[in-house]
Amino acid sequence: MALLDNLLEQTAATLAPVEAILTRATDTVRAMVTDSGRVSNPLVEANQTAAHGLAWLATYAQALRQMQSWAEALQSEGKFGETEALIHQIAFGEYLWQIYGGIQMNQGEIVRLQDLGLSQDDQRGLMEPAIQALTQGGNTQAARTRLVELMQEHSANVTVGATGLDEELEMIREQFRRYAVEKVEPFAHEWHLKDELIPIEIINELAEMGVFGLTIPEEFGGLGLSKASMCVVSEELSRGYIGVGSLGTRSEIAAELIIAGGTDEQKQKWLPRIASAETLPTAVFTEPNTGSDLGSLRTRAVKEGETYKVTGNKTWITHAARTHVMTLLARTDPATSDYKGLSMFLAEKTPGDDENPFPTDGMTGGEIEVLGYRGMKEYELAFDGFEVKGENLLGGKEGKGFKQLMETFESARIQTAARAIGVAQCALDISMQYAIDRKQFGKSLINFPRVSSKLAMMAVEIMVARQLTYFSAAQKDGGRRCDVEAGMAKLLGARVAWAAADNGLQIHGGNGFALEYKISRVLCDARILNIFEGAAEIQAQVIARRILG
Repeated sequence: MALLDNLLEQTAATLAPVEAILTRATDTVRAMVTDSGRVSNPLVEANQTAAHGLAWLATYAQALRQMQSWAEALQSEGKFGETEALIHQIAFGEYLWQIYGGIQMNQGEIVRLQDLGLSQDDQRGLMEPAIQALTQGGNTQAARTRLVELMQEHSANVTVGATGLDEELEMIREQFRRYAVEKVEPFAHEWHLKDELIPIEIINELAEMGVFGLTIPEEFGGLGLSKASMCVVSEELSRGYIGVGSLGTRSEIAAELIIAGGTDEQKQKWLPRIASAETLPTAVFTEPNTGSDLGSLRTRAVKEGETYKVTGNKTWITHAARTHVMTLLARTDPATSDYKGLSMFLAEKTPGDDENPFPTDGMTGGEIEVLGYRGMKEYELAFDGFEVKGENLLGGKEGKGFKQLMETFESARIQTAARAIGVAQCALDISMQYAIDRKQFGKSLINFPRVSSKLAMMAVEIMVARQLTYFSAAQKDGGRRCDVEAGMAKLLGARVAWAAADNGLQIHGGNGFALEYKISRVLCDARILNIFEGAAEIQAQVIARRILG
């Protein structure tokens, strides 16, 4: 198959027309949601499809920009080979067509440019020669077939295509990939089927490898590495099993909270313990009737002397039983009903066991049985006079909790995007091997075009999501605000993970529906990614509001 002539020049030439369409769409959607010169929340809600569609269009535009940056960097280093070129041209061919014909927000919702208020005249801006060439010749059956031929020549332990990361980060990737292959993958499915906690030995080994202190500054006992390193580690561990890839999430959230909002004494006390995994944290934010509306939390903390007493209920608390401290969000000002009266606590508790999961006075809990994302377990918690030391009020001031939590969302969503990439890569690993091994009608499944096409698109979209995630991590490492970029990475990554798992199960056919096959686990694990750390609709809302101002 001959590659498109001057591929990088062609893909570069598409970016300006896409930007022009995004600018025009932003103007038309802003007109829909503006009242008296200001963006109106009720109008954003009334025009939710348009607003969220704008977020998806902006995500696609950013994804194409980052793919172009990736390709140009590889070309300058002499690493832009046939595999990378195929990934690049298929990505542009597919995403440009979706921009013109309809972007898949999820498996049941497609948003089209006319939903954003664009006319046919507006859309003619996409009729540029480079866009026409790529939409016609980018994502073809021949390109997908050739990509899968090249994929079969790769080792199962490496990624498809050069990632564009530096040598140090690739060494970190190799280290954690090796660990996942040896210590995680052979046992993950059994942990899932038996709904068991991930063995404490795994936690101890990851602690020795520095996972829980990865981005904590060295002065506090951490490794002081970048958010990009956190992405690589999360991706490779989640490729083995999302439960293991998520063990560091609560430590990352707790450390971010303390670094950004804690007192010097709190930093000195808690960060070294978290970095070493001497202290395992859990995040206790969500309540039964609030979901994503954290500002309306009702759990209250009343100060009595030097102690706060907490009363209320929390739900969807991951890894709650065997952890030592809770980052607990509660209302300290009973006169408020919004985010202004919330405070964050570092609430100490005694780790439990199977016999008595919650031995601490004033606290009870029960397990929530779940389809996937097992290994740490989910719980409902009830507090009745649960005591928290006054010194464990984060930052030493009441009413700062919501703001403190918001400061962690960028890192949490970047890390979740990385987990999504790992889950998608797991689906690709499993499905590709099955497609090679499984024979039907006298040949391997991988030789059937619709099977190989599914595998090719998994590899392509994984790379797109990966570059968007690395970009958001780089923004964070550079000290720049990146709530939009992090939201985009999480939004796209979660969709890519679900598509990969769903198509992987389809490749398995009836066997994929059997619990004994790993792809059944991956499908269940992938589904949660569109919900936690901000549901897809919340991500789109955040992105849209920032774009619209």
